[in-house]
Amino acid sequence: MNYRVVEAHQSNYPKPITIKKGTKLKVGNKYNGPENWENWRYCYTLDNEMNGWIPEQLLAIEDGHGTILEDYTAKELNVEKDEIVEGIRELNGWLWCVKLTERDEGWLPKGKLINC
Repeated sequence: MNYRVVEAHQSNYPKPITIKKGTKLKVGNKYNGPENWENWRYCYTLDNEMNGWIPEQLLAIEDGHGTILEDYTAKELNVEKDEIVEGIRELNGWLWCVKLTERDEGWLPKGKLINC
């Protein structure tokens, strides 16, 4: 489904966590912000080289550690108002999108989009 961006979005994370299925992680706190995005956990690779937000649905968690269940990146998509993106997958208030013009892809908060 295609969406129009109603509010520009710029990532605050220039080096997003990008991990392969089966990677072991340290699982941190749940997201607790005013947006009420549920089921996001802040995770760290065991060597502390990478960290970022990961949807709980993609984690098998046990005793403060987790295993990622599929390849994942926390890359956010930088967009300007009125750009058109294709929504691919929704998780916890965010949508994995692809820009129709550049084919760049990443996560966007669903609240910044409307259906075309």
